[in-house]
Amino acid sequence: MLVRETAVPGAYVLSPRHLHDERGDFYESMRASQLEELLGHPFVPKQINYSVSKRNTLRGIHSVTVPPGQAKYVSCVRGVLRDIVVDLRIGSPTYGKYETNVLDAESGTQVYVPEGVGHGFLTLTDDATICYVLSSEHVPGTQVDINPLDPELALPWGFTEQPLMSPKDAGAPTAARAAELGLLTHW
Repeated sequence: MLVRETAVPGAYVLSPRHLHDERGDFYESMRASQLEELLGHPFVPKQINYSVSKRNTLRGIHSVTVPPGQAKYVSCVRGVLRDIVVDLRIGSPTYGKYETNVLDAESGTQVYVPEGVGHGFLTLTDDATICYVLSSEHVPGTQVDINPLDPELALPWGFTEQPLMSPKDAGAPTAARAAELGLLTHW
């Protein structure tokens, strides 16, 4: 597995090595010992979620309050999507910085998102499916939603027409407002 740290400290892009033959393809999606060595602590899956979306669907920016906190190991298992992680940790030297990656089912590239870092994506194909392996179970009332079109973050989604968004995401506060409300994690 090839590993690259992103512009957001603690967030990584992991690209598997593929074994090809006449039958098709094989690759490892995650190896716990490698991830633990990289992070300096275990990543223990507590919940796995899937999201299936039409082309041009924008989901995010999402995070979880600390506590309970929630790290994510995300991959695209069907289709293609533009994935963005953004540092929302108050006091971080890279607060507001982001990293954009294209995730697709063919490459198997994954992104590790640490606690306190926001995550979102724009689907580039119909029926794009993302898998989230989560370090904590869903706890109602702990979700932190940031408007993905926050002009101060100015995230490069790259859409050419108005994306499909949930009312919850479209009405979410800016990162600055979420900080004022005390919703963001401290570095």
